[in-house]
Amino acid sequence: MLLKFDVFGKAMSVKRIDNEWHLFIDSNTGLRTRVYDVVIPSELSEHELARYLGDIFHESARDDKTDVTRLN
Repeated sequence: MLLKFDVFGKAMSVKRIDNEWHLFIDSNTGLRTRVYDVVIPSELSEHELARYLGDIFHESARDDKTDVTRLN
């Protein structure tokens, strides 16, 4: 299952593949690019992902975009 997030205004998604979480940046055109620089610990549950993404990308927060929100 593909989990979609709004990460401080940036569309991102996370997918579980072979017991590992894979992070992607989603474009407005429907293309998805894998993010290799961020490793999400495999032991995290899907309910912990938003908080983890917030911790990793907190420097991207802006006055109008202060949260990480799961979209689905």
